[in-house]
Amino acid sequence: MNWIEVLGWVGSAILVVSLLQTRVLRLRWINLVGCIVLIGYNAVVGVWPMVGLNVVLAIINVVYLWRMLRTRHDADAYTVLEVEPDDRYLGHVLGVHGEDIARYNPGFAHDPAAEHSAFLVLQGDETVGVVLARDAGEGTAEIVLDWVTPKHRDFSPGEFVYRESGLFARRGFTRVLSPAGMRSPYYERIGFRPQGERFVLEVPAGR
Repeated sequence: MNWIEVLGWVGSAILVVSLLQTRVLRLRWINLVGCIVLIGYNAVVGVWPMVGLNVVLAIINVVYLWRMLRTRHDADAYTVLEVEPDDRYLGHVLGVHGEDIARYNPGFAHDPAAEHSAFLVLQGDETVGVVLARDAGEGTAEIVLDWVTPKHRDFSPGEFVYRESGLFARRGFTRVLSPAGMRSPYYERIGFRPQGERFVLEVPAGR
């Protein structure tokens, strides 16, 4: 097997790997790399219809990546909807995704009777995240759950609950405390500061 064949197999393998991704942003990046490799391979062996196909696919990936990255931190792309802790739809979302929620928030157990603030994060009509918070006293809102669907995990849409909506300031909270034991936290990227093993966000009054 010569290097040209190796290049073709590598490109094909990259495309297969891209289709196994649950995160849409990662899928597009990996698929784009695979298309570029296969453009090179098919150009060398002279299979021009496949060159054309992969050029078109690469352009499609670039367009989608541009759209996703452009709206990644755009508050207009997401809606934060407050619901009651015992809301049936909230319970349905938590139940359907219970295994994934437990993977990133070990020890979490939803109590519909608890005095929590509950927020759904939506993109259009699709629910992409859930944030539950409780009053920990002394002006502190403690996050009980911060979860995002696997598809949108590269976008951290939960940030809009903290950074854009003003939901905590209107309740008189002056700081937000991240969940205990959360795996793969993203809080430093959205203005939280480390405090031991957790993160804290200072919320200015009237925000």
